[in-house]
Amino acid sequence: MVGAVSEEIRKCSPKKVKEWEQYYYEKVYSKEHLIEIGKKLYVKITEVVRAEIDDILEEDCIDYVVNLVINRTFDGYMTEKKTICEQLQDILGVKIEPAPDEWDSLFNVDFFIKIMDKFIGLQIKPAGYAFITQIINERKQQQETHKKFTLKYGGKVFYVISVKEGDKKKIYNTEVIDEIKQEVERLKK
Repeated sequence: MVGAVSEEIRKCSPKKVKEWEQYYYEKVYSKEHLIEIGKKLYVKITEVVRAEIDDILEEDCIDYVVNLVINRTFDGYMTEKKTICEQLQDILGVKIEPAPDEWDSLFNVDFFIKIMDKFIGLQIKPAGYAFITQIINERKQQQETHKKFTLKYGGKVFYVISVKEGDKKKIYNTEVIDEIKQEVERLKK
């Protein structure tokens, strides 16, 4: 009833919860839709277990649905990105830091690695989306911004694609690890 929120937040790639909220309300469902779901939830709860839930308000149900779709989905998405970066950091043995907000808009870079006075850019994407037409088109446009990043900061930008395996997230395109290692070594020289 709320859409494929995990899929949608990955398409959105938000840095802040407000970006996700705006995207969700514009591209998936309106806030009014979530309010309606909250109201339906309220009716179900009050009809089924009336005696036990006299203290629950309709607003509590609305808040629950909105919080679940907006805040918890966003938190899960951010945890996924953080998990992939931590794995990369352990494998590479270098510090990986979140990119400044302006780097996301100017260069499409989510995280960076600093090597002396140069920077390597990283962009985290979920598996599967790299092959969708929209993302392919996005990647073509991003190649230009990635070239600008390389010209300004010296290092390349790499796509790191994550995939869920069981309950864990892992790096799907493991070949990128060697490519990043080579770039680290190149920048050290």
